[in-house]
This record gives sequence, structure tokens and C-alpha cells, in this order.
Amino acid sequence: MRAERTAHGCISAKVETMQDKIETSAEVAEAAALPRCYEVHCDPDSTSGTKDLPEPLRQPVDSKSPAQWAYERLILYIQNFEQTLDADHEVAMGFTGGDAGVMRIEGMGYFDPDVITFYGSDGSGARTQLVQHVTQLNVMLRALPKTVEDKPANRIGFRLAAKLEES
Repeated sequence: MRAERTAHGCISAKVETMQDKIETSAEVAEAAALPRCYEVHCDPDSTSGTKDLPEPLRQPVDSKSPAQWAYERLILYIQNFEQTLDADHEVAMGFTGGDAGVMRIEGMGYFDPDVITFYGSDGSGARTQLVQHVTQLNVMLRALPKTVEDKPANRIGFRLAAKLEES
């Protein structure tokens, strides 16, 4: 990329690509602020679920708090993980470090500027809540058998994504 000053005094950035595309400084700044995701999987048919981002996730990153940005991305990961589950399993999260076990995810939220909260229940059915600072965020998604056999599996990721679309 090369910055150039135009005859009118404006700064323009030139990005040299195979097509020698020219971008304005506004386009360069916008591209730098927009969310990006890159993943590679062993299974070529596997997807990350980030192909069609909801409108709130297409907003520039710098317009969001770290908590909101982490919350929105986690929703996509949870929803994508749920798409890989059969009807007998639900999403849960394992804890990294310590021996805290697994929590079935039943809700999620954030508190600006930097806290993510998970609500759920543990293996014994006890209510649990995890309050996590975004700089300490490590989430391992796991599949757990659903709790009630004759009830459809709980899909929290799809409800969270629907709420995100409404915002």
C-alpha cells in the first residue's frame, strides 16, 4: 500500500494488487475496521458459519466495545457448532484450567466494556453462571446429551442470533 496526496490535498492510498486496484483512504480505513475471519478445516465441506454475517456483525469493529464484539462472535460460533449436532445433543461449554466441569449453555450476555456472562446448568442440574473478562476468554464448546428425551434439543445459538438480528 502506498499513500499519495492528490492535487486537492486529499490523501489517497494505493493498494497494489494483481489488478492494481486503487482505494481511497476512506476505503482503506473502512477495510481495516471491518471484521475479518479466516479458518481452514480438515473436512473441505466444513464451514465456520460466518458466510452470511448478520447486519450487526458487519458494523466496524471500532464502533463496539470488546465485550459486545466478543459476544457477537461467540453467538456465531455457538450457532455453527449447533448446526453440527444431532437431535439428541445440545451445546455446552467446558472450562479451561481447574476442575470446574461443563456448563450447558442456556443464556449469554455482556456488560460493557469488557465482561461476558454465560448462564446455564452443570451436569447435576445446578444453576451456574460464569462471568468472564474478555481478555481471559477461553471457551471450549462441547456436545452434551439433551436433558429430556421427549423434548426437542435446546438451540440457544439460534435464539441468540435472532436477538442479535433484532438489535
